[in-house]
Amino acid sequence: MAKLIKHQFFFPHPQERVWEYLTNPELMEQWLMKNDFKPIIGHDFQFRTNPIPSLDFDGIFYCKVLAIVPFTELSYSWKSGPGEGEITLDSVVVWKLQATDKGTEVILEHRGFAKKENLNFFNGLTAGWLEKLDKIKTLLDAPEHGTIKA
Repeated sequence: MAKLIKHQFFFPHPQERVWEYLTNPELMEQWLMKNDFKPIIGHDFQFRTNPIPSLDFDGIFYCKVLAIVPFTELSYSWKSGPGEGEITLDSVVVWKLQATDKGTEVILEHRGFAKKENLNFFNGLTAGWLEKLDKIKTLLDAPEHGTIKA
């Protein structure tokens, strides 16, 4: 049975501003990873980081934009493996944004950790996504919007 990561987070910022961090490749790089993302349904893109041999991970997440509802929902596939085209993790990330009187409610769902070999990724990403959401908050709260010192 596939496992699901689900986090709900609140940002005291307008929905459009939060959306920027989920869809602008330069801003995404600040909180997530280097990427060649474009907010176009069907666009194939990659997130790149350092390889993690213990996870049979070559450092590349192979993704495709699956759905976009501007300022409201974004989903993309999230696949990885040990390299040479072999995929051992086949999952989907879904972002849902809801404007409130005081900011933006964000729900992140990452599902599809169906294989036993995906358990370490599932465990790492469960905490990892929370760290990334905190990083977005830090960026949004920075006096110079969009810049933080590492």
